[in-house]
Amino acid sequence: MTSASPSSATKRKVARLAAWSIAVAFAVLGLKLFAWWITGSVALYSDALESIVNVATAIAALWAIKISHMPADRDHQHGHHKAEYFAAVLEGVMIIVAALLIMSQVLEAFGNPRTMERPWEGLVVNGLAAGLNAIWAFVLIRQGRSAKSPALEADGHHLMTDVLTSVGVIGGLVLSVLTGWTLLDPLLAGLVAINILVQGWKIMGESLNGLMDKAVSTEEHIRIRDIISAHSKGAIEVHDLKTRIAGRATFIEFHLIVDGDMAVRESHVICDRIEEALRAEIPSVRITIHVEPDDEAKLPPGTSAVPFA
Repeated sequence: MTSASPSSATKRKVARLAAWSIAVAFAVLGLKLFAWWITGSVALYSDALESIVNVATAIAALWAIKISHMPADRDHQHGHHKAEYFAAVLEGVMIIVAALLIMSQVLEAFGNPRTMERPWEGLVVNGLAAGLNAIWAFVLIRQGRSAKSPALEADGHHLMTDVLTSVGVIGGLVLSVLTGWTLLDPLLAGLVAINILVQGWKIMGESLNGLMDKAVSTEEHIRIRDIISAHSKGAIEVHDLKTRIAGRATFIEFHLIVDGDMAVRESHVICDRIEEALRAEIPSVRITIHVEPDDEAKLPPGTSAVPFA
């Protein structure tokens, strides 16, 4: 038997956060472009270019989240949960493209270094953008984990990386202004490019893991096993526990061994009890239980507990 646990409240919350991410991304982009415009700094240009990626990926994340929350249909009978991973992969690709564009500007600036205009005004504006990004990144990471949304969490981690690079850029440009070392500007831009290149690669790797049906962590596997064991009274054995994660959904499958003479209704009661316990502890869980007679048991006859084999 199979059970599902839909949550319309979670769906609305995730979609709302994704929509707000677009507005925040546009606001941050506007501030950073203004900072670059008044200073002419290549490092601030690199920071602004990363924010253009943020806008595009925020839009992609909203699309993916809406798709992932669509109910199962004839062509997608297990749902659309993996759509969010595609948005995260797209984000990784766009980050890498942005890094390459920044490097092209860095090479040009190294050959023709220039002094920044109105540096302090530009740094203040960029600092405001970094502060807004930091607040929103914290919200996305926290809520993305709570709702098991890879797209939201990936977006939050990317924004936090953007914050850290912005802080580094601001600090480096302050030093550049105070010392007159104009080469610090393109050097900082190059470091930004390398940093976001690494982050983009990490995001893509994590998302590809999800597309490959990665199992839950060892700690989560043990917790699931313990929940099942604690609510399997009346069964003989549980074995072949398998899990996989698809976006916010956790899929759990296992074999439940019962007395061969047990009525279907009685075995169904045991399954219901296990499912209710799992749903109470794990959001968006999909459970498949294969009920089998005692001659399918893997442990020696007479075992009193309900252990896993």
